Amino acid sequence: MPTETNPLPGRWWSRLSDGRFQCDLCPRRCAMRPGQRGFCFVREATDDGVVLTTWGRSSGYFVDPIEKKPLFHYLPGSSVLSFGTAGCNLGCRYCQNWDLSRSKEMDRMQARALPEDIAFTAREADCDSVAYTYNEPTIFAEYAIDTARACRERGIHSIAVTNGYVNPEPRRAFYAEMDAANIDLKGFTEGYYDKLCLAELGPVLDTIEYAANATDCWVELTTLLIPGDNDSDVEIEAESAWIREHVGPDVPLHFTAFHPSYRMMDTAPTPHATLVRARQIALSHGLHFVYVGNVLDREGSSTWCPGCGALLVERIGYQIGAWGLDEHGACARCGRPLPGVFGGRPLGYAGMSPYPIEISAAPPR
Repeated sequence: MPTETNPLPGRWWSRLSDGRFQCDLCPRRCAMRPGQRGFCFVREATDDGVVLTTWGRSSGYFVDPIEKKPLFHYLPGSSVLSFGTAGCNLGCRYCQNWDLSRSKEMDRMQARALPEDIAFTAREADCDSVAYTYNEPTIFAEYAIDTARACRERGIHSIAVTNGYVNPEPRRAFYAEMDAANIDLKGFTEGYYDKLCLAELGPVLDTIEYAANATDCWVELTTLLIPGDNDSDVEIEAESAWIREHVGPDVPLHFTAFHPSYRMMDTAPTPHATLVRARQIALSHGLHFVYVGNVLDREGSSTWCPGCGALLVERIGYQIGAWGLDEHGACARCGRPLPGVFGGRPLGYAGMSPYPIEISAAPPR
């Protein structure tokens, strides 16, 4: 691990016969000559290979409720230290964080912090986890992995909020260090990914299957529903059926509302009724835990026992209300275990609002 911030030699690249270097991190496999950067803009070719230009650099740090990620079955009611860098390996026309994902002004905007500093600050702020979020964490995988290892030494969990667009070898290394992940399943057709994300669906499905079935990482999924693009009954039915068949009915699925952003300012926001309809379709296809987000909806954002129907975790916005789990994380009424990771009833049931935080230097060891 370097002691100075960026650049860091990248782990996943190869040399091509024409003298260019190929980045092997994601399915784009960008080929670059020295001085050129890939689609994500943060991985650059030098005379010796490919480097990560954002190691140890961030767009800022915030303490968030874990429900904001969104993760509903992983330590509900807990606090998370969240950060991202810049750049992205997708080109979503509706990106909610486009000022970060498409940023090319990294030197002007980014704070610096070593992995040990982030882990130390998370512990000092009483955060149970650190989240790699705001932009795509796999494009700064080396930094995320180093930070996750530093966090583990201090008993801090690591959470990825990711688009799932990553190749098998770096995927194995990345998910070996993650304790939980929310993976965006942005749509369920190749046409959607091609038109709106400049990417492919297949690699994302591969990542979901791998993370959910072949790792110890707790996985939840999110689909942002955009009116007229990915909100048809047929597409929601196909997605729900695939999830049940390939990763099982207990993987939580979040349908969230679109709000006009970036290059889709002329598209209408998602009606609340669309989210409710999508949730009912997914439930009817046998998924046990389906939620709605980016709207205020107590029923659709609360957790209900699939066995007896009891209210297990009530959510109103980011606030936790009624709590129906026993000390073992099972339904207090019927005893059915609730899949996920639960640390007990949150004190005072209170939610929280995100707030910025400064990173403190970890004391010498």
